[in-house]
Amino acid sequence: MATDIVMPQLGESIAEGTVVKWLIKPGGAVERDQPLLEVETEKVALDVPSPAGGVLSEVMVQEGATVPVGTVLARLETQPAAEGVVNRVGGVGVRARQGQPQGDQHYSPVVRQLAREHGVDLALLTGTGEGGRVTKKDLLDYVSAHQHPSPEPPPTANTQAAPQPHDIPEEIIPFTQMRKTIADRMLLSRRTSAHVTTFFEADFKGIDAFRISRALTYLPFAINAVTRAMKELPRLNASWGDQGLAIKKNIHIGIAVALDEGLLVPVIRHADQKGLTQLAHEVADLAERARNKRLTPDEVLDGTFTITNHGGFGSLFSTPIIHQPQTAILGVGSVQKRAVVIDDAIAIRPMCYLSLSFDHRIIDGATADRFMAKVKQHLQQSDWEKLL
Repeated sequence: MATDIVMPQLGESIAEGTVVKWLIKPGGAVERDQPLLEVETEKVALDVPSPAGGVLSEVMVQEGATVPVGTVLARLETQPAAEGVVNRVGGVGVRARQGQPQGDQHYSPVVRQLAREHGVDLALLTGTGEGGRVTKKDLLDYVSAHQHPSPEPPPTANTQAAPQPHDIPEEIIPFTQMRKTIADRMLLSRRTSAHVTTFFEADFKGIDAFRISRALTYLPFAINAVTRAMKELPRLNASWGDQGLAIKKNIHIGIAVALDEGLLVPVIRHADQKGLTQLAHEVADLAERARNKRLTPDEVLDGTFTITNHGGFGSLFSTPIIHQPQTAILGVGSVQKRAVVIDDAIAIRPMCYLSLSFDHRIIDGATADRFMAKVKQHLQQSDWEKLL
């Protein structure tokens, strides 16, 4: 039976997607739920799992192509199933149809594919699966026991020497769709907002004394302090519009997550209504799924304010670019012990530089500094036990 792999619906507002990379090549075997390809929209990148085990028999849409939702991307040859069944697995649309006979059903498509790759006669194997079926493990164990890597052929007189590093002036790495999107958005933000950055320094002694025993990171404390300050200065939770300033009633905090190929900003919704423990759990969950490309497009939408924890890499200062159409973005630097003057005495305290890049069209420096003073106050003077 053959199954059509189609471009999935990746969110209510998403009408198309880009095939970034096929993780399985045509003719390759794939197991159920194994990542089949990587798809990207203007909002998020994620891996699309295979709806069934089988062999990727045909690829209709090549890497780099952008196609509408519902477009047939590839065809998967699978085991026979009920004719005309429509499945949706993990948000991926598949259409099942009756195909050509699969031959000897004693062997799965994965086993047959591996046997072809390793030149194994399946008739020589004794299966350990149900009903004597030959499993993937049976085949791999056989290959490991009976086959050895072939020696490399000796070099010939016509073999050219490999180019040395100094012979290659440069390496061209093609831009990914994500990198192009980030570049466009950063330039658009700089052209749109009147960027200004203000810096504050906060003493994290009280936070350190509380968080270490509870295995919490600094980020939940920053989120909590921001949401509380925002209640007093709601213009920080707004966006510029043609008709005027739009003050957001909900506080949805975006958290910048660094990936190898770019940056994603998943959103913690109604962050002002959540305690430290729940914030910590959601931050960890969103960051993990962002790195594993398992976020849904809806999880990166509707943010009203963004926090970027650049201090995780040791950075002290930052002037982050505003995530449009928001008013501001907070940068949290590395927490380091420094000598500071407290009550006319020198003390060693865990200190952190905080930066706020804000849109000067919406708020003035005085408002931004009042906001940061409140954030600092909440970070330094809160009773965290009550906010847990």
